[in-house]
Amino acid sequence: MTTQRLWLSRLLIGAVLFFNLQCALAFLADPAAYMAGFGLSGAAGAGMIRGMGLLFVMWNVPYIFACLNPLKHRTSLIEANIMQAIGLIGETWILFSSDYQNPLITVSVMRFIVFDGGGLVLLLIAYFLTTKRGKKNRA
Repeated sequence: MTTQRLWLSRLLIGAVLFFNLQCALAFLADPAAYMAGFGLSGAAGAGMIRGMGLLFVMWNVPYIFACLNPLKHRTSLIEANIMQAIGLIGETWILFSSDYQNPLITVSVMRFIVFDGGGLVLLLIAYFLTTKRGKKNRA
């Protein structure tokens, strides 16, 4: 494992972590800006958006450990990949499981699909960059 590969994997994991936490903090700080995209309104809508923001913070704990040291905290990197894949699969199912009849909701779900899909690609690259490769048998 080269130092460059380790730092590149940290950079990729860190980018996903940054964007996930940025989204979380935006939901926590200004829920009104996001309520319409989920068909929500009022105090209950603000509470739901803030709750989503808090969940995003909680879900990113493994990403922090993976970013700090993806070799030492290999399990955290694997968990982050699985969590990101669950998000992508779940959001895709949500998009196609109903006719929302509100383009804002459809666009919001599609944004999460793109967001989590891109994050999954970066995390998978980080995973493969930190995978120990066996020496090739030379004849």
